[in-house]
Amino acid sequence: MVRLALVSQDAPGARERAVMLDGVRITFDLAGGGTYEAVDTVHLAVEEHEFVAIVGPTGCGKSTLLNAAAGLLKPSAGTVRIFGEPLSGLNRRAGYLFQQDSLMPWKTALENVAIGLEVAGTPAREARDRARDWLGRVGLGAFCERYPHMLSGGQRKRVGLAQVLIRDPKILFMDEPFGPLDAQTRLIMGDLLLSLWSTDKKAVMFVTHDLEEAIALADRVVIMSAGPAARIIGDYRIPLARPRDIAEIKLDPQFHEAHREIWHALKEEVLKGYRQGDRS
Repeated sequence: MVRLALVSQDAPGARERAVMLDGVRITFDLAGGGTYEAVDTVHLAVEEHEFVAIVGPTGCGKSTLLNAAAGLLKPSAGTVRIFGEPLSGLNRRAGYLFQQDSLMPWKTALENVAIGLEVAGTPAREARDRARDWLGRVGLGAFCERYPHMLSGGQRKRVGLAQVLIRDPKILFMDEPFGPLDAQTRLIMGDLLLSLWSTDKKAVMFVTHDLEEAIALADRVVIMSAGPAARIIGDYRIPLARPRDIAEIKLDPQFHEAHREIWHALKEEVLKGYRQGDRS
């Protein structure tokens, strides 16, 4: 068995760090008084052009970390740095793809993709030309004039991906983006994501419950413990060559070795999460 390389967050990288969470702790006030410590002292670096997947039990703070890096919430302690600069307010260098659709139902696919450019001051004709190009890139060139209710779940997710990427963010945050999709559509979306990512390799933080998906997509897989006071308990570099076809890479013996090793570290935390749910 080949052991996976564990990543040291203190080791200097040759590439610039797109995201740096330095001693980040996140605590929430409870409605009835008191506090809940969601995340306890996390150190996590994501380098420029690096694809990092974050896995862990339900409620372990994966999305909370993403929201801190996106500037959607302020850590109770520690700092967030984006390309070396302290983050203050919304992370304008990032795009965020959520699990739920964020498409406006009264706008066509073309209008939904173009609107991000239009509100930023791009002339409407130019914005729509670029939106049409992006819809072509995600395989929806013939669906520009369709409204969201006329699209399948996978098609709506493709529109959402184009909606985020058209603004050319340097960092991409993805929170269970393919969770609602069926297994076959998830494979297609994963391959599409890797194809689009390979052109300029944005820094990616990808949250998922699916360990197979994490290994198939990412350069590194980060494991979080069960909450409360969740923390990083493992950080593994994935030794699979790129480019990758997700269906084929899952047949690679190295994929199975990686899955076995990471699941060994993750399994107990998942069971802890279930036991905590039973007590609630």
